[in-house]
Amino acid sequence: MKSLIATFAAAAVLAVPAVSFAQQNGPVTRDQVKAELSALQQAGYKLGSDRTNYPEGILAAEARVHPQQNVAAADTSGYGAQPAGQQESGAPVAKTGWQVKRVSDGAPIYKGR
Repeated sequence: MKSLIATFAAAAVLAVPAVSFAQQNGPVTRDQVKAELSALQQAGYKLGSDRTNYPEGILAAEARVHPQQNVAAADTSGYGAQPAGQQESGAPVAKTGWQVKRVSDGAPIYKGR
């Protein structure tokens, strides 16, 4: 009987932190979306003006609005930073066709005679 009580007590102790970190999963209201959008605009984000570099502008504004979330989302794996992406550009190398040798009359050598 004591082991059963100890098991339930241990389960309760382990379950309390999981419940305390639970996030709100309910639907977001229109007022919440408007409030977040106005906070982003006050942080310097211009809606619809960043067409070429879309994610950078909104991410920078979100980082200014919610700085404590960035600390929690920092990379703590211990393996260093992510490598930078690589990009190559230029024209493709011009390929010369395979040279077919010809006999003296100008016909290809692989043409039947």
